[in-house]
Amino acid sequence: MTAEITKRSLRVLVAGGGVAGQALAFWLTRGGHQVTVAERFPALRASGAQVDLRGQGIEAVKRMGLLNAVRSQLVDEAGVAFVDARGKPKATIMANTSGKGRQTLTSEYEIMRGDLVRILHDATKDDTEYVFGSSVDGFDQDEHHVTAHFSDGPSGGYDLLVGADGQGSRLRRALLPQGVDPYWRVGIHTAYWFVPRIASDSNIRDTYMVPGGRQIMRRSHNATETQVYFVMREESAEASAIHRAPVEQQQEFWADRFRDAGWQTERFVEGMKTSPFFYSQEIAQVRTDTWFKGRVVLVGDAAHCASPYSGMGISGGLIGAYVLAGEINRHADDLPTALANYDRVLRPFVDEIQAEVNPRLLRVGMPTNQHAISAFQSATALACFFRIPDLVARFSKEDRGGDWQLPDYPVPVAA
Repeated sequence: MTAEITKRSLRVLVAGGGVAGQALAFWLTRGGHQVTVAERFPALRASGAQVDLRGQGIEAVKRMGLLNAVRSQLVDEAGVAFVDARGKPKATIMANTSGKGRQTLTSEYEIMRGDLVRILHDATKDDTEYVFGSSVDGFDQDEHHVTAHFSDGPSGGYDLLVGADGQGSRLRRALLPQGVDPYWRVGIHTAYWFVPRIASDSNIRDTYMVPGGRQIMRRSHNATETQVYFVMREESAEASAIHRAPVEQQQEFWADRFRDAGWQTERFVEGMKTSPFFYSQEIAQVRTDTWFKGRVVLVGDAAHCASPYSGMGISGGLIGAYVLAGEINRHADDLPTALANYDRVLRPFVDEIQAEVNPRLLRVGMPTNQHAISAFQSATALACFFRIPDLVARFSKEDRGGDWQLPDYPVPVAA
């Protein structure tokens, strides 16, 4: 942050109280703006799987002054092991904790999504109005204001409406021309849930490859719980539709697809029944040419979901919120310029992290037969023997996100 500027205060409504929505509220309230966050869940949604910070995302959290808070909640995950059907590691890639280069498969900053959400909420709750159990179902706008229509009945007028409502954003559907499909699919589906931790569950993430383009991952985030991930390659109407079915049907689908997988599959499928949550989704990116229209703008996954395989989903949301708020704080008297700058500044970064997802490389990591699985494990074991992943990470000049630099914005002072 550099010199101070004085701008008028705006009334901003943020639809979505996740990572990107709360990060945006953090920066906008420090610019003196009046921010309301509407979250459709009845309480703070502090749940979800393990996430990580990488590259410019670490710098964004550092500028918020929250890096120590994040460090206090980190998950102890030392690396990633590729295991056989007996659970024996064939190759292990450790996290890069040198503070230099790029992160490996495991980041130095692994944290549960719920803990990150709580950290952001604690940092914003005194300055931001939170409305739980209410979503934005639609809006009307003119040159000067936007009127948001809430799910529980009333409407409200604002200077700006921000869609931070995730990969399936309702506000994005209202912004884009009818019939436009913003999703770029890679033919991969995943489900995850929690099971009780057992003695053999270590702080190394286990990855087990199954013929048929399937994969099982196990990672443990505390003393009592273990996360389970089922991942598969499949391009079928059934696989794409199952994520919208009732949870019981989703669980039946995944249990059936992995019934013959071996290893600890029986334990994991049994654990579905008592898991505190279950989530199933198709891996996809959100790619659009438009992030805003008039006084309505998208941020985070609603604008540019990069998918879990980019490794930059959470970081991308934090960075997008930082840039959007920085441009609004700089040009609060000229929102068209602020939103145009947001697109211009952030778009190269988004293009970079989305390009990290290469369907051909993903298929290499999800072989369809045992021979290919054995070849992958042998090649990975040889690379680890010569410490190639460690050396590549430590001496890389750039992390995911490339050489794009987080902008410096003036410190705003509300008029």
